[in-house]
Formats: sequence, structure tokens, C-alpha cells
Amino acid sequence: MNSNRTSASSRLRVLLFLFLFIAASIAVVGAISSSRTDGEREHSARSAWHVAGQPGKIAPWVIEHTANGQRAEFIVVLADQADLSGAINLATKAEKGRYVYEALRNKSQAIQGPVLQWLRDRGIEHRSFYILNTILVKGSREICEALAARPDVAQVEGNPQIKNILPQPDAISEGPSPAQRPETIEPGITYTHAPDVWTLGFRGQGITVGGADTGQRWTHNALKPQYRGWDGVAADHNYNWHDSIHDSVGNPCGNDSPFPCDDNGHGTHTIGTAIGDDGVGNQIGMAPGAKWIGCRNLDQGNGTPARYLECMEWFLAPYPIGGGQATRFRAPDITVNAWHCPPSEGCSINTLQAAIEAQAAAGIMTVVRADGSGPNCSTMEDPPSIYAASYTVGALNTGTDNVASFSSRGPVIIDGSNRIKPDISAPGTNIRSSYNGSDNDYASLSGTSMATPHIAGAMALLWCARPELRHNISGSRTVLNEAAFFLAYKQCGTPGPPNNVVGWGRVDIAAAVGTPSPTPTATPTATVTPTATATPTATATPSVTPTATPTATVRPTPTARPNATPRPRPTPAPRPIPA
Repeated sequence: MNSNRTSASSRLRVLLFLFLFIAASIAVVGAISSSRTDGEREHSARSAWHVAGQPGKIAPWVIEHTANGQRAEFIVVLADQADLSGAINLATKAEKGRYVYEALRNKSQAIQGPVLQWLRDRGIEHRSFYILNTILVKGSREICEALAARPDVAQVEGNPQIKNILPQPDAISEGPSPAQRPETIEPGITYTHAPDVWTLGFRGQGITVGGADTGQRWTHNALKPQYRGWDGVAADHNYNWHDSIHDSVGNPCGNDSPFPCDDNGHGTHTIGTAIGDDGVGNQIGMAPGAKWIGCRNLDQGNGTPARYLECMEWFLAPYPIGGGQATRFRAPDITVNAWHCPPSEGCSINTLQAAIEAQAAAGIMTVVRADGSGPNCSTMEDPPSIYAASYTVGALNTGTDNVASFSSRGPVIIDGSNRIKPDISAPGTNIRSSYNGSDNDYASLSGTSMATPHIAGAMALLWCARPELRHNISGSRTVLNEAAFFLAYKQCGTPGPPNNVVGWGRVDIAAAVGTPSPTPTATPTATVTPTATATPTATATPSVTPTATPTATVRPTPTARPNATPRPRPTPAPRPIPA
């Protein structure tokens, strides 16, 4: 009996063990199944995100600013972009402009239709651009995902508000009265040898310079005679002025100003250095015989990619105040661009590149300021200064050939190109030019923004004196580069030419035109620490530290050269520039 009880007890224990094992197995299997189901759901959700949201096509700024039901402005970049390569073989600006304008317009009209209809059907705010086949949209994450999922959409990029830290005046003064009539030329203008070109009768006649900035005070005494919209009796702002500020609050110029207005003073200053002269002693401009037109793309320093694109599109083919028929024949020859679009604030690296290249293809010389984040290497990080198609200008301490500390250096590494920048340099400290306080207001500013219009004005003089170079972008850059007063800076790479500190060197427009170049008024020194203080126009964390104490080697001043033959230079040869 005891044996039977023991056997029965053993069987019960075995059965209990089997039961517990089976129950545990069922629980484990259930857990695994549940885990697999959850994992499949998560994978399915991720797959759905990739299919519907296309995170590889949506910029991080857009994802961040459409979170939690937020609505944001973003730029929808279409996959099919116009091919402008055929413009390089065309000889004149008229031919180039027509080719580029028609190619861009035809492409946008052929491709954007389905997306525009989709947006209209849903009542979604949008604006179409043709200079880059894009559409500006304001909407939610769901709208963004739906657009990104389309096969005809390449990217969805942000339209962030960009703060341009604009230089502040070192001094503001009233110009001299007509009775005084002082015959003075600003030191920066003299140092580029522009007056030597004037003596030959070349002052920029027949050339138009466009200023993209905070606007311009068109009635300023040093600007009004050169404004293309002024005929000496009456003003006509159609085709000569455009305002891309549509949604500002509290701006002194308001929104959509029907006449040129400067809400800061920066734009009045930069265009003055390019073309300004009041005829009674304020000789502030490089090419006082040239004309100017303007487009406001900065709201008291605040820009957006869409505002930048709008001004570049208007320059390509200006149209009347309030809209209307565009005409490429009114396009400027040269544009001054003293603004930036940093990726650190949400700009995509390539958003503006095709628009800059389109202007070059149309024969428009796009002159761009270097970033203001020096003195370390690879601080040239912000569009449009980093692009090959931009003619990027570094700043020198005025009256010397010492690079300004705030002037950014190359090489450009943010886009992986290792491109040498800047391309050329000009005076950029203590530059006195027109300002927006009154029609006789002048201010002294420092920055790469101040160096940039020196090069725009120099190009106007070159095209005035040598019309065979007009709208030959690559050829004109080569002539101006190879005539520059070379400075062999060893910081940030090989001393060149060109190098990553000053590019091909300090501009010498007299040498480019072919006149004898007088000896500079100041003896260059080997130090590179500037004595002038300046408010940088951007902030950035340097990517590369200098490997050696920078030094400058200056070649003796050249003698006269033939008018049509630039001075030969050692290798490397100038880089090819997109047409």
C-alpha cells in the first residue's frame, strides 16, 4: 500500500511538473508572439513612415517645426530641374538671358502642375518659383509627408528665419555742404586703383548693379543720380525695385514697399560703395557712372530662403511693382549679395545653389560676401559664399594688405568640396558710404559686407572698359583674379595663388583694365591681426584650427600690361565656373 501511495505521489508530481512546464511554455510562446506582433507593428509603422513620410527627403528643420501639430513654411523641391548647360555657348547677355529664362519657365510650367493642383484642391497656402523648380508651402506634418511621398518631389527643405548680424556704424556724419566741394576719394576706392580707370573715361557707364539687401534709400544724394528709376525729372520704380518682405510686423518700411526703402541702412551703404557719388565731394563708389536697381530680401536683417530666391528670380527677369509681365532685358549685369543662409539655423546646403548658378548662366555676375566668422580655417560654411558659382569676397584692413580677423577662411568642408574660398579680397574696414538716416547721411562700417561692393564696382569698371568680357562670367573672373595684387598667406593650406585666406589677393582694377598700377599708399606688413574692430556678420564654430602663424608675402607692384592680356600666373589655374 505504501508502495502504491509512493508511486501515485510520484506520478502526481510528474503530472504537476508537466502542467507547469506546459503553462510556462504557453506563456513564453505568448510573450514571444506578443513581442513579435509588437515588433511587426513597430516595423510596419516604420515602413509606413518611410513610405508616407520619406524622412530621407524631409529636412530635420521641417520635422522639428511641424511636430505636435505645428504648421511651418517649407520648400518643396521638384525632382526634375532645368538643364541650363546650353547657355555657356551663347555670346550675348540677351541670348543667355532668353535661354535661361525660357528653360526655367518651361520646366516649372511642365512639372509643377500636378502638385499645384493638389495644393489648390486642399486650400493650402503656396507660392511657385521658377528660378529653382520649387514651391513654397505652409502646412502641417501630414501635408509635408504627403508631398514628400510623391515621386515628382526630390526634397522638402525648410524656410527658416535667418538672422543676419549686420555691422553697426563706427561713426555717422553729414556730408559736406555743396559750398565746400571737397575733392576727396574714399581710401578703399583709392586702394583698388579705381580712380586710375576713371581717368581713362571708364566709370561704369552702361552697366547696371543690383543690390539685394535691407533695401536702399533711393533719394540719397549719392544714389539718386545713379538710380535707374530716376530720369532727372521723375521716378519710375517699375522694373527697378522689388520688395520680397510680405509678412513683417513693425518694419519701418512696412510690407511690399512700392518704392525703394531701407529699413536698416546696410543696403544703402553697400550699394553706395559700388556706385555712389553725390557730385560734390562724396566720392564713395567704385563705378559712379553705373546705374543701380534694388530688391529688399532682409527684414531689418532677417532673411529666409524664400526671400532670397524671390529676389534672385526678380533679378533674372524684373517685373513691375505689384507683379506683371517680367522682362529679362531689364536684368542687372552684376548683383551685390551681402547676406547669408547658415545651415546651423536651418538652411539646407544646396537650396540656393541652382539659383546662383542660374544667374551665372544668364550672364549675371553674382558677387557674394565671405562669411564673417574668421580667423580660423574652414569657417566659410554658409550659402551662398561656399558655392563655386558665387564670386566670394574676403575683407582686408583698409589701406593695408592684412586680412581682417573677422573674414572667414577656407577650405570649404561643409559640403565636402574642399573648395578654395574666398576668390578675391578688397578693403573692408572703416568703409565710409551712404546711409539711410537722411539724404546726406554717411556712416563708416566694417565687415565682409563692405568688401563685397568694391568687387561689384570693379567688375562694372572692367565691363565698361573691356566690353568683350561682358557677361563672360568665367573669363571676367579670370582677368580680375590674375590682375589681383597677390598675397601669399600660408594659413589654411598652400600659399597659392589662390589661397584660402585672400583668394587671388587684393583687387587691382587698374591692372585688370591694363593701366599702370601706382605703388600702394601703405606698405603691407606681415602681421594679420587687424587694428580695426568690426561686428562680424555671422557666428560660427571653426572647423579647423590654423596650423601655423599666418604670414603675408607681397609681390612688388607690377608695371603696365597690355589692355587685352591678363598677367600670367603660376599653377594652379583658376577653377572652372558653372556657366
